[in-house]
Amino acid sequence: MKRSEERQAQERAFNMLQACKIELTRQEIDQIEVADFGLNELDIQGLELITYINTDRYCAKELLLFPRQTCPEHLHPPVGSDPGKLETFRCRSGKVFLYVEGEPAEQLQAIVPKGSEPYYTVFHEIELKPGEQYTIHPGTKHWFQAGTEGAVVSEFSSTSRDEYDIFSDIRIERMPIVSED
Repeated sequence: MKRSEERQAQERAFNMLQACKIELTRQEIDQIEVADFGLNELDIQGLELITYINTDRYCAKELLLFPRQTCPEHLHPPVGSDPGKLETFRCRSGKVFLYVEGEPAEQLQAIVPKGSEPYYTVFHEIELKPGEQYTIHPGTKHWFQAGTEGAVVSEFSSTSRDEYDIFSDIRIERMPIVSED
């Protein structure tokens, strides 16, 4: 991803937060993370996020998804004596379709990204609207996609160790790689 693409995505994410009346410090605005997962299709498979705090006990983030943007299927494995990340997603605006292990939905509301179909394997659908939340247990495969308006989701979790996340798509690079224009 180019630096100019990252800046543009950061600005879009900031505007979404402003629309939700979520206030940020200048430092938080400057540190909006843009994850394109190394796939170079940010508007299709990507995620924008702000980490407020991440300690050895807990973590709090805002996850921002552009319209129909998908965070690819992954799980949070055990790391050392830690059983893996327990996370609760609370929808703040828009709509988010969350998919976890379990009975598959008869018809998905999300659109599986073209060319990546083999990497999406769990289809039990949870639809989250503003004010609704869902907790994902450690080691549970999951993926999520915003509805047509995009979505802002607050994440409350145990310690986040993103560098250990296991993605179903082996092409994915979790930590952003940004090149100068």
